[in-house]
Amino acid sequence: MAERLASATMAPPPDAVDFATIPTGRLEEMAAAGAEVVECHRVLANTGGNIVGELLRGVETFFEWDHYPAGDIHDSVSHSQFYYHAHPQGTRAAEHGHFHTFLRPRGMPQGVRPAAVPDFEMPRDANDALSHLVGISMNEFGLPIRLFTTNRWVTGEIWYEAADVKAMLPHFLIDHAQPSWPVNRWIGGMVRLFGPQIEDLIDIRDRAVETWRTAHPGRDVYEDRELEVAAFRDIDIDAQIARIAAALEARG
Repeated sequence: MAERLASATMAPPPDAVDFATIPTGRLEEMAAAGAEVVECHRVLANTGGNIVGELLRGVETFFEWDHYPAGDIHDSVSHSQFYYHAHPQGTRAAEHGHFHTFLRPRGMPQGVRPAAVPDFEMPRDANDALSHLVGISMNEFGLPIRLFTTNRWVTGEIWYEAADVKAMLPHFLIDHAQPSWPVNRWIGGMVRLFGPQIEDLIDIRDRAVETWRTAHPGRDVYEDRELEVAAFRDIDIDAQIARIAAALEARG
């Protein structure tokens, strides 16, 4: 990848997640999420579409850095949020653009609080203290190719410790049809399908930030533009579904 990465950070190996240790109930939930993700791809492909094309339907000119749709997509019940955008072409390997996913405080589990970092300031509206969950990179064919976690400045989020961010993942849900029912269902399905990998990336994010802080004393690590993407992992939907099915089959 061409992004600036923490020097101690690397993508987890393909077998970083031990599917044999995942509880059966969670594997079944992941399998159901995988089926939903595949179904969203299928129904869009029936008319020659894909996830990115569906979200950008009606957009005459696609501008780098702009959020799509304008104002982001919010669920007023779950307080989940996401948007799609792109960096200048050539700065991210094989990527057309990527989704950023978030959860706002009113949708967070009870007891979750922002991390006690030195420069923390609570927003005027407490529900604006949102947390970034994971980014999903997409290729030119509208297919997901990579998951990644970022430093705080990248999305302007409020920083939460890894354990709290991982606890937020099951609460991410866009349960309405605007601007696109299949895209909304797809992105929630992706967070559930790849939940274990996302949890790993969140843990690596915190370790990368701490490593960077130690190596660069006197700098505000959360606002350091030299640390952008803290962790990333290439993904394959079919391979993930196959591994889930094999783990379930092994349990009879």
